[in-house]
Amino acid sequence: MPRTITLNKGLNIRLKGEAEKNLRESTSLHFALKPTDFIGVFPRMLVKEGDTVKAGTPLFIDKYRENICFTSPVSGTVAEIKRGDKRVLLEVRIETDGKNSQENFGSADPAKLSKSEITEKLLKSGLWSLIRQRPYGIIANPEQTPKAIHISAFDTAPLAPDYDFIVSGKGDSFQAGLDALAKLTNGKVHLNVSANTSAKEFLDSRNVEITTFKGPHPAGNVGIQIHHIDPINKGDVVWFAGVQDVITIGNLFRQGVYNPEIIVALAGSEVKKTAYFKTRRGACISKIVEGNVKEGTVRYISGNVLTGSTIRHDSFIGFYDSMISIIPEGNYHEFLGWALPGLDKLSFSRSFFSWLTPSKQYKVDTNLHGGERALVMTGKFEEVFPMDILPMQLIKASLAEDIELMEKLGIYEIEPEDMALCEFIDTSKTEIQSIIRNGLELVRKEMS
Repeated sequence: MPRTITLNKGLNIRLKGEAEKNLRESTSLHFALKPTDFIGVFPRMLVKEGDTVKAGTPLFIDKYRENICFTSPVSGTVAEIKRGDKRVLLEVRIETDGKNSQENFGSADPAKLSKSEITEKLLKSGLWSLIRQRPYGIIANPEQTPKAIHISAFDTAPLAPDYDFIVSGKGDSFQAGLDALAKLTNGKVHLNVSANTSAKEFLDSRNVEITTFKGPHPAGNVGIQIHHIDPINKGDVVWFAGVQDVITIGNLFRQGVYNPEIIVALAGSEVKKTAYFKTRRGACISKIVEGNVKEGTVRYISGNVLTGSTIRHDSFIGFYDSMISIIPEGNYHEFLGWALPGLDKLSFSRSFFSWLTPSKQYKVDTNLHGGERALVMTGKFEEVFPMDILPMQLIKASLAEDIELMEKLGIYEIEPEDMALCEFIDTSKTEIQSIIRNGLELVRKEMS
């Protein structure tokens, strides 16, 4: 019997606009691979504008780890190589030719391959980038062997997609991906599922250890799950991948090609008709949102509202994202907003009377309702942070750039997403996720 872990700390943020379980097709002419999606990667281009590519053709490599390449999701022409300040590479844009020509990497049964053969195939196809590691949240080092690999089969973030719906009918590919990952570690592959899951694709998975989680957000965060199953200590390396990443890896071994197909949830209060869309990694979202957004100034987010990245209506889905969130911009000033009863305002601290309706769904915008101020200890972070770590002390250690203290306080177990709720309820309006990311980068550079 799978063991069950119940988390009591956290907060479910109930927002209007959850994606309806209605699957649509979306076609896009433009795709992009964004080096900014990959932490710690310094790209070196292998193609130039005007070059013809296939799905699976390498576009750039990490110049400090040249065996890790990043490949095109579609066949077509390199339309633009977009750079920013100091010639930082921002996007490699591909205009598809509609032919879906693919590089062939050869199909194989992962159960019959060695670790080195599986690693080589993943590196050659560019799919090694789907496997990331804790600590630091960077792409895994293929020369290392992790003590375990974790897959979170559910998401508890606001408006998050339903992975039971996404994985439906893809059990064979998901299992093939699990079999491949199992060869990469001497430890266990942990499949962490929700207590509410009914997907046979998850529950009937083989070659894994299944753990059931109950509790509010962030119970679906893989970092929270790792902490409660087998915490990361200094020197430990744990790998992780998403559900759709595992399916993509499975398709590589079953079909012998890079199949970048993913399902993306379109959600948010400003969407006229929410739904799930079948598309490809790095697709332009313009066709998905066209004619389906309410009037007014809105914010497009690749990912969820707590941890996602702001994009334009004609920008591209993040490499690791499975949803697009659309909410109103908060570019207004509310006179005496604090003095009103706030029946339509979500409040964790019970500052408004909305706490009397705990099951209510809210329409939120991006307004911070105040500016950044002194970081005050309120004791509220500990109520939403389900780790045996002192969040306020870790934040302060990161601000002070005290590496030794950060290590003692558990920096190796943390990613910014794990502290997103702390940032959400913070009365000081501090950018906690940025502070934690800067702390992690400081430690990573010091240790490298």
